[in-house]
Amino acid sequence: MNKIPVIIDCDPGIDDTMMLTLAYARPELDIKLVTVEAGNLTIDKTTYNTLSFLTYIQKEVEVAKGIEQPMFRKQEVAEDIHGEGGLGNVKWADPVLQASDRTAIQAMCDVLMNAEEPITIVATGPLTNVAALLFAHPEVKPFIKQISWMGGAAVGGNMSTVAEFNAYVDPHAVELVFRSGVPIIMSGLDVTHKAYITRDEMTRLRNLGTPFAEKVADMMNFYTFTQSQTPFNPPGFEEQIRVHDVCAVACLVEPELFKGDDYFVEVELNGSLTQGATLVDFAKKTGKEPNVHVLHTVNRDGFIDLFFNAVTTIGKTL
Repeated sequence: MNKIPVIIDCDPGIDDTMMLTLAYARPELDIKLVTVEAGNLTIDKTTYNTLSFLTYIQKEVEVAKGIEQPMFRKQEVAEDIHGEGGLGNVKWADPVLQASDRTAIQAMCDVLMNAEEPITIVATGPLTNVAALLFAHPEVKPFIKQISWMGGAAVGGNMSTVAEFNAYVDPHAVELVFRSGVPIIMSGLDVTHKAYITRDEMTRLRNLGTPFAEKVADMMNFYTFTQSQTPFNPPGFEEQIRVHDVCAVACLVEPELFKGDDYFVEVELNGSLTQGATLVDFAKKTGKEPNVHVLHTVNRDGFIDLFFNAVTTIGKTL
């Protein structure tokens, strides 16, 4: 099998943990490096959660600690959604895996520059690490095949009327990445709100019969409650659990489940009401060439099968 080499940049977080589950369940992915940044939680918490989860699922990989703050904005976290510790009420394992001596930026640069083929970056946080990499080391661009990012929204937000969390937290990082010329897949709220799990499916998840599946279900149950308490929820939201970050991996391993189109996308940096909005040029008014492949549709039945198979696969290995 020709494996897809990837670097994962994340901020665990409940849905980042589920993204790592899918990534490590799929044999076609060759995970070269995991980097961590602040986002859903502070950098110390996201680093601990990454090391804890990877220790639990018994995976050996370099985990490099990244940027602690957004580029130019005050840090905002999402403990109201993910819990104070970031993983709901679940404890995975006391970390045996230790953080690398290399910073995330240096580790990413070294891995990319020494790669035998271009690498895909899967990014499920605010893009601070990726933006810093591209700014400090533009020479790595030819070695990046694409960036698969969970973030942004073409229509509607979850941090404001128009802004999605990852884009809202560090819009300057998003702008730098979008202007980099590197191919980008955007799994925004337009598609992730369609990649949901129902309460009945949560029961099926718990009934898979492994301690891992039980923990996943417990974590998702916490997520169900906190998501249902947030503003900007469409009708029926309280019955649907969105596993946003999983889409950034799912679209790589089973791209046929998704549909999207190429558009020019930019991010609002200064608007008093719209900061962090990702503006998709549907009508091609800017005259600028597309820079982002924007996903908008997912085969939910196929997505659920993909996710359940991943939880089953990891559970059987432990």
